[in-house]
Amino acid sequence: MFYPDSLNKLITALGKLPGVGPKTAQRLAFYLLNAPAEEAESLAAAILEARRKIHYCSVCGNLTDRDPCHLCTDPERDQTIICVVEEARDIVALEKTRQYRGLYHVLQGAISPVDGIGPEQLKIKGLLRRLHDGKIKEVVLATNADVEGEATALYLAKLLKPLAVKVTRLAYGLPVGSDLEYADEVTLARAFSGRREME
Repeated sequence: MFYPDSLNKLITALGKLPGVGPKTAQRLAFYLLNAPAEEAESLAAAILEARRKIHYCSVCGNLTDRDPCHLCTDPERDQTIICVVEEARDIVALEKTRQYRGLYHVLQGAISPVDGIGPEQLKIKGLLRRLHDGKIKEVVLATNADVEGEATALYLAKLLKPLAVKVTRLAYGLPVGSDLEYADEVTLARAFSGRREME
């Protein structure tokens, strides 16, 4: 190795982060070494604090520092609808739209036989418990528009159908600014099926 052991350890640790290759890990390591000591210490403290304080909400599975999370305890939210997402970060994307004001449920993954993930590994039992009292009138399936997300949505739709709850799926279609010629068949089919009357 070309660097001292402690620097190699830092580069190796940074290289384990998703999306960070060897060169980026090296660049980040040198940045941290040349940054003011307070900056590196602040980063280390923020990581340790997040690891210590952040956990999953016992109700919806969102990441939170209090239990239940602020979304579950917000009296302004519609308590009759649950939006099911794969990961906690999906909640942030939906909240940014400011279009949805109901509750959430995080599955913490999607069905993926290739990766050895079946329904048993997902937080589906928690979702079913939340539907037990009859207050929930609609479940919106907002899983990703990929093979795993579609498989998960189909599985949940079949599972929820007998529970006398309305099950809907987010409409998918063409992104704004895209050209028809570059859209795949599935996207175009979704765009057609999700079409609505012009106002």
